[in-house]
Amino acid sequence: MACQSEIHHVSKTNFLCEYCSKAFSNASNLRRHLRIHTGENRYFCNQCPITFSDVSNLKTHMRIHTGEKPYSCVHCLKTFSRDSCLKRHLRMHSGEKPYSCEQCSKAFSSGSDLNRHLRMHSGEKPYSCEQCLKAFSDASHLKVHLRTHTGEKPYPCKHCSKAFPDASHLKVHLRTHTGEKPYPCQHCSKAFPDASHLKVHLRTHTGEKPYSCDHCSKAFSNVSHFKVHMRIHSAEKPHSCEH
Repeated sequence: MACQSEIHHVSKTNFLCEYCSKAFSNASNLRRHLRIHTGENRYFCNQCPITFSDVSNLKTHMRIHTGEKPYSCVHCLKTFSRDSCLKRHLRMHSGEKPYSCEQCSKAFSSGSDLNRHLRMHSGEKPYSCEQCLKAFSDASHLKVHLRTHTGEKPYPCKHCSKAFPDASHLKVHLRTHTGEKPYPCQHCSKAFPDASHLKVHLRTHTGEKPYSCDHCSKAFSNVSHFKVHMRIHSAEKPHSCEH
């Protein structure tokens, strides 16, 4: 509990925080705010070790355990545990993007998406793998990467026995069953199930060969062809006959 000396009554309607100068309409709101500075957490979750400085934050947290999602979208069937998550979701329907990048023309519907984008400019990669040297700009990318170590593949295909470490790989794979090819080439009649295959194909038109051999003058448009070529120099022969 904040002591009386910490409460500065600056007017009939404003109570001022001595740490950051924020003003509040009453003393109880100020006392609640002061716990951010003092680190006082007196509200405990009875399901896990997390504690909170404010009872409203504890109530919101408890929805993780109960599964309660009281905020529903009027445009679709989705529901949310937080009002802020619903507001961010509604921007998908309205197309509103209030968070813009100062370094380029891109705009985003949420502050977290903007922060993630800004790391592309800064090169910051704050999420690192404890098992190898790789680092990532986004926590979700690290989460997917960790599955390469654990072997976890939580996204199974409903048409065959294959499973994948993330939803995007499953989405691309499903097109092998549906025949969908949403990425057409603007130079010829070919189309592809994912953007990376189109990108490689476009090099047949542009002549671009970004993978060059350090041992000889050869260059390749496809990384897999480059890897096969490198075995000529390393003498690696990874494919053995079982007979």
